[in-house]
Amino acid sequence: MKALLVLLLGAVLCLDSGSSLQCYSCMTQLSNSNCKKEVSCKDNEMCKTDVIRIAGFFNIINKGCDASCEATYQDFSVGNRNITCCDTNLCNVNAAGSLRSSYGIAAGIAASLLWPFLNNRL
Repeated sequence: MKALLVLLLGAVLCLDSGSSLQCYSCMTQLSNSNCKKEVSCKDNEMCKTDVIRIAGFFNIINKGCDASCEATYQDFSVGNRNITCCDTNLCNVNAAGSLRSSYGIAAGIAASLLWPFLNNRL
């Protein structure tokens, strides 16, 4: 019986008592590849990604932990700002995916509009 209690106590001590959320962190970076520093958040914080896109030419990326993260999207005449929040380890890895997909969509629309004209010329 004592051996069972010792084993049970050892198992309980080996259990992880709970680790904090891990997020990527960076300030005012132009490239997502510069936002790979991992940080541990405090209790009740989540991962936040704040991306400001300027006229479709470049991004300003901020990442980190935030206790009051609120996902928002703002559209300006010269760009936009997108704030996203998530709550799993290293979930704020990507910051520029939506920019690439918007270029892909625009290219697809342009190609579909130009195809009939280019096809008739051949």
